[in-house]
Amino acid sequence: MHLDHLSFAVGPAGLMATTSELSEKFGAVFLAGGVHPRFGTNNMILPLKNRQYLEVVEALEHPASDKAPFGQAVKARSELGGGWLGWCVSVDDIDPVEKRLGRHAVPGNRHRPDGYNLTWQQIGIHGMKADPQLPFVMTWDVPPEEHPSQMAEAEVSLVGLEIAGSPERLADWLGEPAVGALEDIEVRWVAPNGAPGILAAEFETPSGTVRI
Repeated sequence: MHLDHLSFAVGPAGLMATTSELSEKFGAVFLAGGVHPRFGTNNMILPLKNRQYLEVVEALEHPASDKAPFGQAVKARSELGGGWLGWCVSVDDIDPVEKRLGRHAVPGNRHRPDGYNLTWQQIGIHGMKADPQLPFVMTWDVPPEEHPSQMAEAEVSLVGLEIAGSPERLADWLGEPAVGALEDIEVRWVAPNGAPGILAAEFETPSGTVRI
């Protein structure tokens, strides 16, 4: 398992204003990602080093955002003011994850502005909604060079996470490989004082460390 990306839900200011504010902090420009038609969401992408990326996502006024679990999760987080939605790990083979969780992965896709159709399979959104310390899992159906982290040369890297929760809960749900996916990141687990999930992320940028 590999930590693939972090998801950040927009607040009242909307997608463009949120990414503009974050771009100023990072000294790096977010790129248009495109619409997830199955989920009723739209995103912008900041490629990171280590084949990772940061996605800022908004729920659209579309029936899919009310019906699809991911759209529901984005909308609910945005209605609370926005902020960290969750994290995602990628795998080469999603079959063992399906067997462990007892359900099937669902297809996802996103049409980039250049017309390329990114496709993948994902699972675990229900788990993330119920307990946001837990990641969802995906497997990409596209060549490595089409991964969102490759949209531009990355100058920013994810170096730390503060998560309300526990590695034991993560291991119980998804197994030790999920904990191992965080080995290259400095993770501080703290006891939840409210809702579990990502409290903060730290990034190394050309101008220093940025904490969001």
